[in-house]
Amino acid sequence: MTKTKKSEIHYEAELHLLQIELVKLQHQIIDQGYRLLVILEGRDTAGKDGTIKCITEHLSPRDTRVVALNKPSPREEGEWYFQRYVAELPTAGECVLFNRSWYNRAGVEKVMDFCTDAQYKQFMDTVNDFESLLVGSNIQVIKYYLDISKAEQAVRLADRAKDPLKQWKISPIDQQAQKKWDAYSQARDAMLKKTSTKDAPWVVISANDKKLAHLNLIRDLLSRVDYPGKDKSILKIDPEIVLTWPADSKKLPKLAK
Repeated sequence: MTKTKKSEIHYEAELHLLQIELVKLQHQIIDQGYRLLVILEGRDTAGKDGTIKCITEHLSPRDTRVVALNKPSPREEGEWYFQRYVAELPTAGECVLFNRSWYNRAGVEKVMDFCTDAQYKQFMDTVNDFESLLVGSNIQVIKYYLDISKAEQAVRLADRAKDPLKQWKISPIDQQAQKKWDAYSQARDAMLKKTSTKDAPWVVISANDKKLAHLNLIRDLLSRVDYPGKDKSILKIDPEIVLTWPADSKKLPKLAK
């Protein structure tokens, strides 16, 4: 058996055990009427789709929703910025995963000039209060930012362009990801610094290795929510993969290279 094959078998076995824990967690969410909101942000090609698939693969589709909103309609552009996201928040007994969220305004909208400076400032000045209201309403908010190196992103963008099964992911914004790398890094750092709070802290996932990112993000997620029968023996988190803000803020510059 090759080393690669052994590694794949080990990954699948680890993931299987973690997915069993996720099912346990969902039973608790349903039984206790918890409302869990998981936000996944990150650079283009950072692996948000694959991570969400690993989390939701064996969960009840009736009690789990993935939200990936398109660009706002003309009507939505005239609404309160958070309004269309509020409509997607979890109800009692539900887990909702946002594949990108209101933090579009702090990232792609800021970098690509899709919002004005005044709109950006208003968002940054109000998002913490907004999330505190959610937490005060018994919604648990867990925020992940998946980060990869510039070289790894270039490889993934090229793979996306060649793979017919991934070409649906290609967008004009992808073409700017490498050109505007530094601008995205600056926007990321400003977002993490300003919007990581006690109520809703950011967790940064170093995602150059997709499989390690999947395993460690799920371990971290499971460690943040209480549920009976938790197997803590499989929840050991790699501190080089999972970075908490601001405790590990000094590690971020190496992620931006």
